[in-house]
Amino acid sequence: MTLILVRAENQAKILNSLADIERHAELKINGKPRIIDSKIADKYVQRIIKDKLRSKSKIAALISVEDDATRSIVRIRKIHPPAHIMVISKEYPEWKDLKKIYSTLPLLKGYYSGKKSKNSPKKK
Repeated sequence: MTLILVRAENQAKILNSLADIERHAELKINGKPRIIDSKIADKYVQRIIKDKLRSKSKIAALISVEDDATRSIVRIRKIHPPAHIMVISKEYPEWKDLKKIYSTLPLLKGYYSGKKSKNSPKKK
């Protein structure tokens, strides 16, 4: 399991980025995305990149994907979402902190997966 932190200026950009992750990067999002306080998200990103951020986020979401970190990074690099996306692998100490609080975070409203499940009936 890999965690992905999505930071943006507004919820619409978060939702568009999540759709891009599923549609164009072809990554499977586990469950529902969670809202994380933007200041906390900025702090984690700053600790990981070990540099100052160019801009602060106004909203942030945390998602879990089935794919490993390497595959997630390669696929996300090929898309150009309207938000800042950071793949957080198990190698970072921040991964454990985020994994611990993941289930306690509130759900992101307005999100639905555009991908059909394998069991859903196909249209003829």
